[in-house]
Amino acid sequence: MDPQVKRALISVSDKMGLTDFAKGLVAAGVQIFSTGGTKRHLETNGVPVTDVSDYTGFPEMMSGRLKTLHPKVHGGILCRRDDETDMKSAADHGIEPFELVVVNLYPFEATIAKEGVTDAEAIENIDIGGPTMVRAAAKNHKFVGVVTAPSQYARVLEQIQENGALTMQMRRSLARDAFAHTAGYDAAIARYFAEHDGQATFQTNFSTSLKLSAELRYGENPHQRAALYVDPKFKGYSAANARQLNGKELSYNNILDLDAALAISRSFDRPAVAVLKHNNPCGAAVDDVLVNALRKAMDGDPLSAFGSILGVNRVVDEDCANLLAQPGLFVEAIIAPGFAPEALQILTTKPKWAANVRLLECGGEKFERAPLNWAVRPIAGGALVQDADVLADPEEEWRVVTEKEPTEAQMRDLKFAWEMVRHVKSNAIVLCKDEMLVGVGAGQMSRVDSVEISVKKSDGRCEGAVLASDAFFPFADGIQAAKGVVAVVQPGGSKRDQEVIDACNELGVAMIFTGRRHFKH
Repeated sequence: MDPQVKRALISVSDKMGLTDFAKGLVAAGVQIFSTGGTKRHLETNGVPVTDVSDYTGFPEMMSGRLKTLHPKVHGGILCRRDDETDMKSAADHGIEPFELVVVNLYPFEATIAKEGVTDAEAIENIDIGGPTMVRAAAKNHKFVGVVTAPSQYARVLEQIQENGALTMQMRRSLARDAFAHTAGYDAAIARYFAEHDGQATFQTNFSTSLKLSAELRYGENPHQRAALYVDPKFKGYSAANARQLNGKELSYNNILDLDAALAISRSFDRPAVAVLKHNNPCGAAVDDVLVNALRKAMDGDPLSAFGSILGVNRVVDEDCANLLAQPGLFVEAIIAPGFAPEALQILTTKPKWAANVRLLECGGEKFERAPLNWAVRPIAGGALVQDADVLADPEEEWRVVTEKEPTEAQMRDLKFAWEMVRHVKSNAIVLCKDEMLVGVGAGQMSRVDSVEISVKKSDGRCEGAVLASDAFFPFADGIQAAKGVVAVVQPGGSKRDQEVIDACNELGVAMIFTGRRHFKH
């Protein structure tokens, strides 16, 4: 039989909704015990409260560090009602059982996110008593319900009001959430110490703290479940924390493409647009005028651009909206720092696809090139963790290895192409002209195949274009297949580098070695 909820221990930092919840408990006949700020909050709002110190006979001390760490508190949470020894110990020592524990923890993540927070402030916001009570209650969920978030108040109160108790199913669910809550809390603390201390080596235990943001319709395919989790500490521009202004619900694949599109556009200081299809760019461009960058990006591969996802590094303006609303164009989603009111009006009313297009405003506190520290890839039985490949390469390390040097215009295109190729699945080849993507060869098992595909996709525009390769050319055939290309940028490092250089010299093509590879598997 489910234990009747007679006594509740409440100690919370986030007091949202607490007064109504506590009043509901009292009305249902529940006696409330509390401490410190929570007790004062409840008393101020007319809720009768028993002070934990009066119950334990032990005062709060050490500036609040020691409040609930007492056998009469934890004995009341941990005692097993069906164990004669536990119940005798409780009776012998005046321990009263608690059937409900309501605790949310010191705001550690909110504290460390503040500008100028000191190490001492961060450490004082590491909760000790709270997690201890939460874990104790979750462990003893056979008899105790544990509430760790205001979002749980309504359903908990409803059961207590109806039955005077919580069902085992409810207590088990709350316990599961509680352990996830404390695990995430500890992960955030571990990450703070690693980051704050400048830890250069990998941690013995890799941990992170992510919060469930949304359950998605399905994953990559309809038979796969999926959900979006967010990092509450991250305050920059991202697809994860973007605000959807219009359109259908986002899918798993939409979010992947939105993230990739934003990663490309945010790589450039000048106005930039990236056009994504199946997590590879089929168009991208920069220009001094945003609408020109958009036009060039959409023209990169008009066929593939149909039904694509766009990433923009400026507020989408009216000119851009009018261009996208032209007949024959169709986009699935657009992510940008914002949308001008006129642009939003056009995009949500004018095109045939206006009702469904997903418009995401990714406004954050900062639009930075490199928002990631780690790249994590799950594998069966574990995960691979590496530095994220997001930082710009030092151009002072680049060297021209051919007889011919690139012109100033070619150099601009080479820099653009080198930035783009890191965003394409390897083996990756990109062709660029006038700071615009004109051909892409992605994900082929042979580099020369990628070259041939990029030339084909360029639809004749490879004449006078530059080529970027994410890794070295193992043979000269890749260069020989790049018909019309006038300059090449690649890492170098092959045993046959000289053969590749010789091929460039024979064709009158300039080539730069960067010394750095950009595989994207």
